[in-house]
Amino acid sequence: MSREQVGTAARLVVKVGSSSLTTPQGTIDVDRVDALVDVLAARRLAGGQIVLVSSGAIAAGLGPLGLRSRPKDLATQQAAASVGQGVLVARYTSSFARYGLRVGQVLLTADDMMRRSHYRNARRTLARLLELGIVPVVNENDTVATDEIRFGDNDRLAALVAHVTYADAMVLLSDVDALYDGDPRKDGARRITEVRGPEDLEGVELGTSGRVGTGGMVTKVQAARIATGAGVPVVLTAAAHAAHALAGDDVGTYFHPVGRHPGTRLLWLAHAATGQGRLHLDEGAVEAVVGRRKSLLPAGVVKVEGDFSAGDPVDLCGPAGVVVARGLVNYDASEIPELLGRSTRELARALGPEYERELIHRDHIVILGHHH
Repeated sequence: MSREQVGTAARLVVKVGSSSLTTPQGTIDVDRVDALVDVLAARRLAGGQIVLVSSGAIAAGLGPLGLRSRPKDLATQQAAASVGQGVLVARYTSSFARYGLRVGQVLLTADDMMRRSHYRNARRTLARLLELGIVPVVNENDTVATDEIRFGDNDRLAALVAHVTYADAMVLLSDVDALYDGDPRKDGARRITEVRGPEDLEGVELGTSGRVGTGGMVTKVQAARIATGAGVPVVLTAAAHAAHALAGDDVGTYFHPVGRHPGTRLLWLAHAATGQGRLHLDEGAVEAVVGRRKSLLPAGVVKVEGDFSAGDPVDLCGPAGVVVARGLVNYDASEIPELLGRSTRELARALGPEYERELIHRDHIVILGHHH
């Protein structure tokens, strides 16, 4: 896959940050929205499919609420998002309408990406919108998201959306025109034109930037890693260069895809799920699960933490307390203590045949750590 192929990609996820859509005063900048929509509509009318992941709801709500800057407390942020989300979608609706195109609003929380039924539903909804010729406008559902379940920025959300929709490429638009090896505001910082793997990022200082949004360069690089790990190439550049980025021209930073499209469930487990509890493993179990990719049996678990149900994602920790893997557990937290340290055969004899199942099947385990 090369940069030029972004120019011909059939399905694109485009993410735009709030700083690229707002005036210095923090209100929605109509001209900037229109300029972005001009580019996206041209691609859409040429037969390409576009999913737009747009920040800016909180920023859009500041003006109407008479707030001078982004509020610090969650409740006021959520009030601003509630007012601003309508303003933002209305703006996109009228802007795309100039081209006879319709938009559909899709609000997601991290929780939607963590629960498999929600996640499959999100995938079906997005697929149907695209089939109907609609441009989905996706945003984090700031109004109900709590701190624990927020993506904190739309960069990672965009990467997961790219994965869920089987996108051919992802374009991250922000107020910075590329990834640099130092602070781009200082002299001597070099643009990194391509990233083929982690070694290309060694020695790069990822400072946080952006006044209006939450995502700095760090989250953009993490998002690029998630997407490229799932086989989706990424271009990172400024909103002003959107037309060139979508055309496959040499702007911004191009992240080459490194992985193939993995099982969606495993990508979801690695990047979207948060463990609802913890299982502490002895050395032997860590070696079996991480080293030999085996299922997790009750015999190797020494301690259970948290309150979770069968089917929830749980974190697996080694003896040092470091999380080494995550998996979908087959039992409720309350059932596990009596299983600990006993073999499945012994348990089946003592408690009945349904206890012969492993705690977590190896197909439902994702190893964390060395692939990050």
